Amino acid sequence: MIEKEITITLEHGIHARPAADLVKSLSRFQSDILFYHRGKEYNAKSILSMMSAAIGKGQTIRVVVDGVDEEEAFTYLGKSL
Repeated sequence: MIEKEITITLEHGIHARPAADLVKSLSRFQSDILFYHRGKEYNAKSILSMMSAAIGKGQTIRVVVDGVDEEEAFTYLGKSL
């Protein structure tokens, strides 16, 4: 399991289009990927969960990746957010 904090650098944060693109990209990984923001847990592989998260640029989230390809998934997230 990998657990780290990441600061969102996407210009407009994670809203509809970036959320859809992120969920689509993360679906190729077998690992569970969770975001923690403002005391709530969000499944990063669920479009409904990600759209409800309302994570803006510059905000810091805790990311937990757990599974057989966790290192690859976390590396991808570090480059994508």
